[in-house]
Amino acid sequence: MKSAFLFFILFISIHSGLIAQSITGQELLEKSIQYHDPKGNWDTFKGPMPFRETRPNGPDRRTTMNLDNRKAYFHLDQTVENYRIEKIIENGTCSYKVNQQTTVADSLQKKFRLTCPQIERIKNYYVYLWGMPMKLRDPGTQIQKEVTKTTFMEKEVLSMKVTYDKAVGEDIWYFYFNPSNYALVGYRFYHDESVNDGEYIPLEGEETIKGIRFPKTRTWFVNKDDRLLGADILEGK
Repeated sequence: MKSAFLFFILFISIHSGLIAQSITGQELLEKSIQYHDPKGNWDTFKGPMPFRETRPNGPDRRTTMNLDNRKAYFHLDQTVENYRIEKIIENGTCSYKVNQQTTVADSLQKKFRLTCPQIERIKNYYVYLWGMPMKLRDPGTQIQKEVTKTTFMEKEVLSMKVTYDKAVGEDIWYFYFNPSNYALVGYRFYHDESVNDGEYIPLEGEETIKGIRFPKTRTWFVNKDDRLLGADILEGK
């Protein structure tokens, strides 16, 4: 029985190695997108995505992101310190509200960083992360050809390296996929890989919204010391 189990482990290891040798980064990405978005719904996705953001030394934050990807519409609705903060991009124009008011005191604008450049950065941040792996098709994304077999969170995975055109971003990313079904299971990024800065983010569970398999929980850790930074938990339709 023991020898049969060892043979099975050896078979899985060899099989995973062969997959890594025979598949390119672009092919791996397309297989993962086929798993997460089999009907190609992301480009026309429209609707709310409510989630809870937890932090080790602070209260949870309730957030709802409303998207209409066909129209490039973005609306982030958050409760922060008993303030309701809304950040909106519509028809290429940004706006914001605090407690449903469009006239906002300078002190609150500064406190909550309510400027158009910051709202654009927030939009890019949330849409990029929740839109994985589909967002890796965006212009300026450089998918490295080589796929390697490695471990992530003590599980065997296929790893793909991604860099970006300078106009898009300068961080280095590694994306990790389940070798059986190509589901995205986590990712890691560096500002400077030589000093091991940046963070890693394991994904757990799934929530299906409008035919797309989104990660249920995204947890953030610091690369250098494994310090927990927080988690984003999708709360359904």
